[in-house]
Amino acid sequence: MSEWQKKSPLEWQTYVNKEVKVTAAEKHEYKGWILTIDPVSANVVLVKLMEDGKVCVSVILGHAVQKVEIANEGDDEMKERLAHLFMPEESKAYGHEELEKRKSSLKTWLETNHIPVTEQGESQRTLCVAGVLTIDPPYGPEDCSSSNEIILSRVQSLIQGHLATQ
Repeated sequence: MSEWQKKSPLEWQTYVNKEVKVTAAEKHEYKGWILTIDPVSANVVLVKLMEDGKVCVSVILGHAVQKVEIANEGDDEMKERLAHLFMPEESKAYGHEELEKRKSSLKTWLETNHIPVTEQGESQRTLCVAGVLTIDPPYGPEDCSSSNEIILSRVQSLIQGHLATQ
């Protein structure tokens, strides 16, 4: 087991959002920003931001990692950039207040149409329709999930109609 694999998740956490040089087996070197480290396998997810705006993602297997050197501490701007790399475009477009407004509007509209709806989750961000369907931010038809396909289809149609009138 390598020294890297012997580290604890708290030790690995100190490498996240930092620019590093990773030396792996057979003297392969990788440079980039550490997005995350898998706490079970010690695999490193490295992101390289290209000049043309594209992103190159590499996964270095934990057992192959020999040495990790920090080249640059990440600032708040870089942490934010890394955190939003894999977010869907829709959720980037809405601020907290806008999402709250969309949720409130949809909930009121559903209640007006006699559809039972509640808020659930730790931060009350998810709407739950009749206990069988959930709607997550940003509260569009594609954000619905249910195991009942008939209810899913009907509620998605209703939401599509609601959004068309706004």
